[in-house]
Amino acid sequence: MTESLCQITTDIDAAVDHAHALISSARVEGTPVVNARNEKLGTVHSLMIHKHTGQVAYAILSFGGFLGIGAQVHPIPWEKLSYDPGLHVYRVELTRMQLEGAPTLHLDDADRPTARSDDERMYDYYGAPHYWAT
Repeated sequence: MTESLCQITTDIDAAVDHAHALISSARVEGTPVVNARNEKLGTVHSLMIHKHTGQVAYAILSFGGFLGIGAQVHPIPWEKLSYDPGLHVYRVELTRMQLEGAPTLHLDDADRPTARSDDERMYDYYGAPHYWAT
């Protein structure tokens, strides 16, 4: 099922502060993620942040399921997401099929660091430079 952009924007909290470049992770979580065709692919479940540098390594995208049951979560390199201030969504250049083939995590493990080999596989799938090498 594809949600319309109108529906997505009504799901967003009305209080948007454009005066600052920073945003709380709590406000990022739950933000819709859409593709180039404006199809809602999921929502940002959480962010994985490097403890020492403060760099956001990747976002955990919640995809599918109903009320959290059966949802899949996909780690996506943060640099692959771009914020659309007009629609209050994150955009990603992925098709639904590409996302379905992407590396996944179990929801219970999504807030724990993964092995470096898992991070490498995920970054390589998206063709993104490894965050630890930049």
